[in-house]
Amino acid sequence: MSARSTYPHFIPLHENIFLQLTWALRGLYDSFRVHTLISSIANDAEIRANIFKSVLLNSLSLTSIYTYDIFLHPLVKDQEKWLHRNLGRFYQILWLLPVVGIAFYLNMAWCSVIAKRTFLLHFGSRAVVQPPRSYSNFLNQLATSAYRVVMVFTSLVVSYGLKKIPYVGFGLEFAFMCWVDSYYFFESVWINRGFSFSGRIRHLEERWAYYFAFGFPSAVICMLGNGLASFALFALVYPLYIILATHASPAPINPYNPTSKTDNDTIRHPSPFVPIRLHIFGPVVFLNDLIAKFLDMIVPPTKPRHVSRNSAVGGPPDSIEEGSGIELNSLKSIPTRPTRPIQSRVNIGARRKLD
Repeated sequence: MSARSTYPHFIPLHENIFLQLTWALRGLYDSFRVHTLISSIANDAEIRANIFKSVLLNSLSLTSIYTYDIFLHPLVKDQEKWLHRNLGRFYQILWLLPVVGIAFYLNMAWCSVIAKRTFLLHFGSRAVVQPPRSYSNFLNQLATSAYRVVMVFTSLVVSYGLKKIPYVGFGLEFAFMCWVDSYYFFESVWINRGFSFSGRIRHLEERWAYYFAFGFPSAVICMLGNGLASFALFALVYPLYIILATHASPAPINPYNPTSKTDNDTIRHPSPFVPIRLHIFGPVVFLNDLIAKFLDMIVPPTKPRHVSRNSAVGGPPDSIEEGSGIELNSLKSIPTRPTRPIQSRVNIGARRKLD
């Protein structure tokens, strides 16, 4: 075998750029599949009911927010009387914050039902990775849920920091929010597949063009509001994009060999001038680990085993972290596991008990 035959083959730069643009257009197309969205909602009563409740409650939140911003705040601004001056605060404390908080809590519960139901209808029950029912797994899921809450906070911190960068801050913040939105839209799909947290992060970062384009429309929608209004707009479209993410086909299947159709094809690695993986969530993961270490110092764990960000709800698909290709939309073709035929008990002879 010659030395030339063992040298790795690379995709030309112009072809690699074209592939990234193709994957971005595919992500944008998957985020606008309105016919799939309407079909999923119309064909299942449970999804339809939860979508209706979510839209109704989040619309109430948006109405309450804009009632204060547009009507109430200008009226009470620069008022001399104490009651008139603090009327806006009473409205926020007694009505706005409770409505937004209840809407956020209920919306998470309804979206969880929508995600599970959509995944079950699209892929079937065999595609769901069921974690073992044990006390240790319960603690692991509890730690994972707490880590998700911390990740929301650290993502906002990173977004605020990017916004403060002169000249390019707004563009960096917007691009980061596109990827953050995509992460939360696809998170339920990854959890049902059994991806670990690090596997989810790596899957997105190695397909950065696709996920940027998929989260682009929702990021534009969230820009229409400020503060609580932005969160309410995200909560309004969140269940819809969960359905679209379940039916999506992220590309490429294998980011380290994106052009090969079969295993016998020549391996062509992406161009060295175009990064395979962008460490988009690197600052977020770093801040999360700092917070986790700080909490460990304040509240020492009852067990010596540390539950870190690499802990998984399920572990098998961690091969994704090694660059192997997994197509999320190929789950329908999962073969059934062969069952062992029932055999009769074999009598290997009576053994006499020795006293």
